[in-house]
Amino acid sequence: MINLTIDERQLARTVDRAREKNIIIPPMAWQKDPSLIPSGILAELKKVGLWDVDPWNLFRITWKNEPQKMGGGFGAVNGWEVPRELTGVKARIIGLVGKWFPTGAHKVGATYGCLIPRLITGQFDPTSQKAVWPSTGNYCRGGAYNAQLLACESIAILPEGMSQERFDWLTTVAGEIIPTPGSESNVKEIFDKCWELKKTRDNIVIFNQFDEQGNYLWHYEVTGSALEELLKGALGSRDRLAGLVVTTGSAGTIAAGDRLKQHYPHSKIAASEALQCPTLLSNGFGAHRIEGIGDKHVPWIHNMRNTDMIVAVDDIDTMAVLRLFNEGPGLGYLRERGVTEEEMASLPLLGISSVANLLSSIKFARYYELDEQDVVLTVFTDSMEMYGSRLAEMTEVAGPYTDQQAAIDYHHSLLGQRTDNLLELTYQERQRVHNLKYYTWIEQQGKELDELNAQWYEHESYWGGIQKQAAEIDRLVMDFNKRTGLLQKFL
Repeated sequence: MINLTIDERQLARTVDRAREKNIIIPPMAWQKDPSLIPSGILAELKKVGLWDVDPWNLFRITWKNEPQKMGGGFGAVNGWEVPRELTGVKARIIGLVGKWFPTGAHKVGATYGCLIPRLITGQFDPTSQKAVWPSTGNYCRGGAYNAQLLACESIAILPEGMSQERFDWLTTVAGEIIPTPGSESNVKEIFDKCWELKKTRDNIVIFNQFDEQGNYLWHYEVTGSALEELLKGALGSRDRLAGLVVTTGSAGTIAAGDRLKQHYPHSKIAASEALQCPTLLSNGFGAHRIEGIGDKHVPWIHNMRNTDMIVAVDDIDTMAVLRLFNEGPGLGYLRERGVTEEEMASLPLLGISSVANLLSSIKFARYYELDEQDVVLTVFTDSMEMYGSRLAEMTEVAGPYTDQQAAIDYHHSLLGQRTDNLLELTYQERQRVHNLKYYTWIEQQGKELDELNAQWYEHESYWGGIQKQAAEIDRLVMDFNKRTGLLQKFL
């Protein structure tokens, strides 16, 4: 359960800080349904850019932002159905689009889900403590951004091998940036740095996305609801949801599958990872280039009891398709294959892990031999905005992209996805992956064995108990706003 114990002394200071900085905190109910946001706040948003470091952008932590960079309101869920010319399968593959969040990535929602419960209970004091965001990329970006909006100081931790764009952008919002050895596969090095900070600094609070149940809850509540709406708008009378397919990363996003299964019990949840580091698939290890999906462990917040399949996608294919979707010869070849100009204009919505989600969805559809009545949901977590340097690096290493290479990548890396390197999970196989949590979380990170067992043997009450906390957190948010007195003038 998320700890909602009130520390009244620290809470009083947090309320004063929010009042001083004119900060109003939206409940998750408003993030699910922005039509509940008061009209006066909507008027304020008309003056604010989507990425501006402005407290009003707390109200843009939603999947329903109008897709524009300045002054936008809200509309339908942002999603994109990938044309069959790009998937080669009969099933429909539809993804939520994360580009239209502040920071351009959906992790800003996960960090909100982790930070807000601590703020509104007084467990985190923005007047004296710093928020630490250990991450493989977008999570520390979202955390540092939200910390700025909420008048908190922050420390971003991420591997030194992440894209330069991430580091450049972090310098504009994070108080301190700590690079750790390796790339997205080197999560333990991030954890080790957190332990070092705990021993050497007294004024920090660590928000570890891999074990913060606020990450799980935000995605269950907000992302899950957005996927439901996206699905309802897409389903015909004979159509059915086949499943949700996402790279696991912190295992926050995949929590949305728990909500979908409650309404579509025959649907499946597929967890994807890099073939070069097949921890879930085969207890494997390694390094890979699918940025943002840190691995070599099973996240504490991953409900493995509810996971039906593991899919491993090759990072060579992922990077090849990234070039296909974003370089001139690739776009020219796609045009020849019948992809429309409008469809190609949507291709930059997919960053590296988004491409991995697409390829994993294709493998999932092929394995189950899905047809035209089947819908596969996924999430396009971020766009190309943070990966331009990766295209330049590939050009430097492999040379300019050519028409011939575009044809190869289209047929081999995109349409050529096969049903190898995946596993449909039995009960024992789910338990095998769940048990891997022991080595990271019990032996290394100090979690309790009783809780690990509760996740498995008492799974309905354990995960269901967290899910039920959304209403209580929203109540505490509104109590907090009442104490600052700032929201009342907009109601």
